[in-house]
Amino acid sequence: MTLEVTFLGTSGAVPTTERNPSSVFVRRNGDAFLFDAGEATQRQMMRYKTGFGVSDVFITHGHGDHVFGLPGLVHTWDFNDRTDPLTIHVPRGLRGDIEDLVFSAGGDVGYPVRITEATPGAVVRSHDDYAVRAFETAHSTASVGYALVEDDRTGRFDRARAEELGVPVGPKFSTLHDGQPVELDDGTVVSPEQVVGDPRPGRTLVYTGDTRPHDPVVSAAEDADLLIHDATFANGASERAAETGHSTAGEAADVATQAGAKALALTHVSSRYAGDASEISAGASGFDGEAFVAHDGLTHEIPFPDAD
Repeated sequence: MTLEVTFLGTSGAVPTTERNPSSVFVRRNGDAFLFDAGEATQRQMMRYKTGFGVSDVFITHGHGDHVFGLPGLVHTWDFNDRTDPLTIHVPRGLRGDIEDLVFSAGGDVGYPVRITEATPGAVVRSHDDYAVRAFETAHSTASVGYALVEDDRTGRFDRARAEELGVPVGPKFSTLHDGQPVELDDGTVVSPEQVVGDPRPGRTLVYTGDTRPHDPVVSAAEDADLLIHDATFANGASERAAETGHSTAGEAADVATQAGAKALALTHVSSRYAGDASEISAGASGFDGEAFVAHDGLTHEIPFPDAD
């Protein structure tokens, strides 16, 4: 079951020749989402061949480098005769501004567009086996982050034990794995607990958008398989990070460490590090897990925690 992240834009507020403004494409099996949509996001989607079948766009806050790609994208979908509905999730109080941004120049489009406000702590998108939840962040304006959290998976099926108990190979295996007991020809009842292991954890992907280190971010990222965190500045610019509502690479690493995250992607890299993000990378050296500076076009697949 695929859970894959493609970084479409990894720059701070000012784009560079190597980095587009913020946007992250996420594919989970047949579902596709965007987290933020900076200027020219649609071109980045073409360039990196993500496809355009996005059902939801999750906006972390209203600064231009996170939303200026929305009007072009929404209207390009219309030019391409889109009929599927689109939901744009935004922080509280931002709905009217985003509606004005998207529709003031191009007018209405020929498919349903719903703009909904995300309350920290609420599930903003639910599915049979996962949910996307909003959480509180600390930036210079109204902001939220988003966590995609999968449900626990069924435990491993012990085929050898099932055969030992006399369960014939076939449909009864599936019945047991689905949590239902089966009756054998001799009247013996075999329960799922006898042949199915403990539930296995799903995966968690957390995207902060722009933020200072913040306790609710740590809570949202607890045991995350991938935390995508603001790392606008190297550690030597901590005062500037605090002034602007951003984080240094070291602060992002501290959040990841406190949360027990398995991997950390550093993004929203200031243009002052254009062409050389080694200071950002070095700043996160205190994190014991996998840490990397994201770059435009990078694709990162998130494995299951118990993957071989």
